[in-house]
Amino acid sequence: MKKITTVSYLASCIALAAGGVQAAGFDIGGTNVTFGGYVKLDAMVTDADGDMASLGREFYVPSLTPIGGDSTTRFDMHARQSRFFFSTATELEDGSKITGHLEFDFMTSNNGNDQRTTNGYSPVMRHAFIKYKNWTLGQTWSNFMDVASLPDTLDFVGNPDAAIFIRQAQVRYTHGNFAFAVENPESTVTPFGGGARITTDDNATPDFTASYSLKTDWGFVKVAGLVRQIAIDDGTFDDEVTSYGLSVSTKVDFSNKDDLRVTFNTGKGLGRYVGLNTVNGAVLDANGNLETIDVTAFSVAYRHLWNDQWRSTFLYSTLMADNDTALTGVGVTKTTQSYSANLLYQASKKLMVGIEYKFANREVESGLDGDLNRIQFSAKYDF
Repeated sequence: MKKITTVSYLASCIALAAGGVQAAGFDIGGTNVTFGGYVKLDAMVTDADGDMASLGREFYVPSLTPIGGDSTTRFDMHARQSRFFFSTATELEDGSKITGHLEFDFMTSNNGNDQRTTNGYSPVMRHAFIKYKNWTLGQTWSNFMDVASLPDTLDFVGNPDAAIFIRQAQVRYTHGNFAFAVENPESTVTPFGGGARITTDDNATPDFTASYSLKTDWGFVKVAGLVRQIAIDDGTFDDEVTSYGLSVSTKVDFSNKDDLRVTFNTGKGLGRYVGLNTVNGAVLDANGNLETIDVTAFSVAYRHLWNDQWRSTFLYSTLMADNDTALTGVGVTKTTQSYSANLLYQASKKLMVGIEYKFANREVESGLDGDLNRIQFSAKYDF
């Protein structure tokens, strides 16, 4: 059985996240530097049961699917997903190597959003990390996440209902196929009876993650675990609770070059780690004590290659929250789900255009729900 180390697995995931194309390197004072990225245009028409927050009009955010409003149709166009990165590699005096990676995009920038004239957006840091021997230090994808199992979609994430999607500062140690990390903590809490989300950073410990990745002749599989503390100490409430989760993902390669990508995530208090924080990690009871909220999510994506230039992905993704409505109220999200299908044309190695349809639904504990229908066109140039 052919295996792959976690170090090389992480490297391949970073290349995938950066667009999979790197420019030729050049040397500066003994350091090899490469530059790459992509330019991407997204244009979409969205029909939803109510008006949407601006972020949800730029890519699919499950918690922003509106409920109970009048049907609205909106057209949006942007190039904010475009990104660029610098990677460096330096050989040290003892023959070992240290590498660095800096990557930016404009997707979640809050600066310069003036669509009347310039449409200017400030760069936002995605990755900033160094790697030395078995160590990774800096900001990158969480060790609890599997980038390589994300579906081949035009949407920014593709399967955010089910995906673990987190970039944060961490210290990671790898040994063979195993990886262990301490990562930056942050938590979200629902007030007793429901209401505006409380974001808290009162942890006394980091988030702890561990993973095992295995490459085989038929694809790969990754199993990851998370243990963390959810804490609040804001002068009114003072409590903490332990949260934990399990993530299993796989990509199965078929002989005709098609593939199947599956992810399954479950746990107590997963909160921000899954569903783009659709569900909070914990809820306060009447006495000001924290109780974790259970969440289970999964997605299945089948990618079919029609020929060397045309391909499609068919995707289903869902998230299910086990809310105690006596604590959370009935206005919180109970389930989200989405379906999508696309047709992508690889005009050349570095140029892709495509069209994608997505349907999404969100239901709250009261039984009310809302739908979203979106058609998206994209063009992407890797450099």
